[in-house]
Parts: sequence; structure tokens; C-alpha cells
Amino acid sequence: MINPASRTKLIELSQIRKMFEATKPGAINLGIGEPDFDVPQNIKEAMKKSIDNNETHYTPNKGDLDLREEIVKKFKNDNGIKTNPENVIVTVGASEALFASTQAFVEPGDEVLLPNPSFLLYEAVINLSGGKIVPVDCKMENEFKLKADDVAEKITDKTKAIILNSPSNPTGAVMDKEDIKAIADLSMDKNFLIISDEIYEKIIYDKKHYSAAKYSDNVITINGFSKTYAMTGLRVGYLTANDEHTEEIFKIHQNSIACANSTAQRGAYEALTGPQDEVNNMVAEFKNRRDLIVKRLNEMGYETVNTEGAFYVFPKIEDEDFVKKAADAGVVTVNGAAFGSNGQGHVRMSYANSYENIEKAMDILEERVVNG
Repeated sequence: MINPASRTKLIELSQIRKMFEATKPGAINLGIGEPDFDVPQNIKEAMKKSIDNNETHYTPNKGDLDLREEIVKKFKNDNGIKTNPENVIVTVGASEALFASTQAFVEPGDEVLLPNPSFLLYEAVINLSGGKIVPVDCKMENEFKLKADDVAEKITDKTKAIILNSPSNPTGAVMDKEDIKAIADLSMDKNFLIISDEIYEKIIYDKKHYSAAKYSDNVITINGFSKTYAMTGLRVGYLTANDEHTEEIFKIHQNSIACANSTAQRGAYEALTGPQDEVNNMVAEFKNRRDLIVKRLNEMGYETVNTEGAFYVFPKIEDEDFVKKAADAGVVTVNGAAFGSNGQGHVRMSYANSYENIEKAMDILEERVVNG
């Protein structure tokens, strides 16, 4: 066997994807972070029309201009971020935006602050760039929210960036405005980047979303269409940053991806310009499911924060065999330790499944795992 590049040795294949692909027929999957809703019909029709019109060729590397113009409007209206089409890059999902951003700026020896727990991909992209991960505790007593004071304690002269994710995967935590603003101020005072993954921005229930780029120029803001519009498989994301930062990221994007899928970009344009009723209905249903799963887990004795966004709960479950017991009983969950050391003693459950299936899953857990 030819030896692989040393940078891949720190990377493990996703345990979540392994579990998803190994799910037994008939099992209820509370493991995967994918909305169970269909792509709204108006978006489907826009993509069909695009194919009929033979719009299947390369687009500009940064993405179709009309789509980038709509993204600029979205940033202004929803996030208070001033940008322009030249500083927007349409990417192959938010994942590519994260990879390109770290490749463009993180070098071996650079320290990157990372919430603990956090999404598995963040650790992978930092490791692939050669950066050093510096975990910042997100504690259950703080509802898993990243706090500015904890971030400040971790900053050194080697700090190159911090990754923010609010609402959060895996905890569903939504950061408070004062912490986002304080971290933004720190990024200017200490001169480090904020890579802000806001993919769950619209799936928020009891609070308001705030973007770090409203308060700092040292921010790469990343978003996409996968979660809000149930367009996971279509792989359309986007980012914006200042002139200098965008240029460096564009070098990675242009020389690795060329451009995002042309047909999917037409769907993304329709998503932004068309009616938002389906989004609002989806978020309302997620809130109902959140209320159900939190109530049932608490009744079973599993302490659970009433999460404010995304579609995950992160109950405290100290039984090390819980995930296996649940899987054997027909309910797929994910061990919290996969998301960092602070995930130890927790389990991530996604409520991106039907209300009825969540009810069934909770009944199974209560009867066969808790009382079994």
C-alpha cells in the first residue's frame, strides 16, 4: 500500500454517516441531521425549468450573478451585513465553504478556537489545514452556549481563528447577542478570524439570531440552503467576507470546485425570491417536535436543555451502553462523545423526523431501554 498523506492520519470517517448507512430496516433514525420534509414545489419547478432551458453549463466561478445579488439582499435584510456580489461565493454546501475558509487561512501551528462540543466537520477541516484545535468549553449549566469570557481566556498570540455555530449542532444552543458582539470585538482587538457557520439560522424558536459580521470586519459568514429549504442533497451553500478574505478563499474554491451545480443554483434563487410559507411551516413543526422530545426525555429522567434552535437535543445520559441499547431496540442515536470531550455522558438526538416517529421512538426507549 502507498502511504497516505500525513494530513489524513488525523481524520476519521464520520461516525454519524456510518450509523446512518448501517441503520436496520424499520429502525427510527434520530441520528441524521437532515430535514424529513421535501423540497418546496416552487423550488422543484424552478430546477425543472432550468433543465428544460438547458441551463446545465458552467456558471461563473463565484456563482450566478443574480443569485449572488439576492444573497447580498438576504445578508442586508436578515443579518445587517453589508456586502456586494463580488464578495459572495456560492459553494458546494456549507461544508465546502468551511473547508475553503480554513485552507485559505489556517497554517500548521495556528491555533483555532473550537466550541466543545461541536460539529465533527470543524475538527476535520482544522486538522486538514494543519491547525491546532483549542477547545472552548460549552457547559450544560450555560445551556451549552459559547460564552465570550471563556473565549477570551483561550486567546494567545497564535490564535488565528474561531469557529462559531449558532444555532449549534449538536446541542441546539443559540448564542446570546452580548456574547456574539463581545467575541466580534475580540476579533478586532486581537486580530483573528471568525468563521461563523449560520446554516441553522432560520430554524430558531424562542430567540433571535445575530451575526458576528454585523459587529466585526474579521468575519467569514457561511450559510446555505440545506437545512432551511430541505435541499441537503442539492449542495448549495454560500459565504461572504471582506475583499481580502474573499479573494484568498476564492483561490481555493476556483481551483478545487470551479462552480456550484448550475441547476441547484436556479433552485436556490427561487428559494430566496419565492414564498417562504413552507419554511415557516417547517420551523413551526420542528418546534412542536422539540417540545415533545424534551418533555418525554425529561419524564424518563434524562436531563435535557430546552434547546432554542436547530433540530437537536443533547440529553445527559451517562449510561455508556445507551446508544447500543437504543439501536438494538430500533432507535438510532449518536454518542455525544463524538462531538468533543464535553459530549461525554450525553447523546445527540435529531428530531428531524416525523412527530409520530418521535412518539414511537420515545415509547421504545421508555419500554425497552429505561424500563427494559
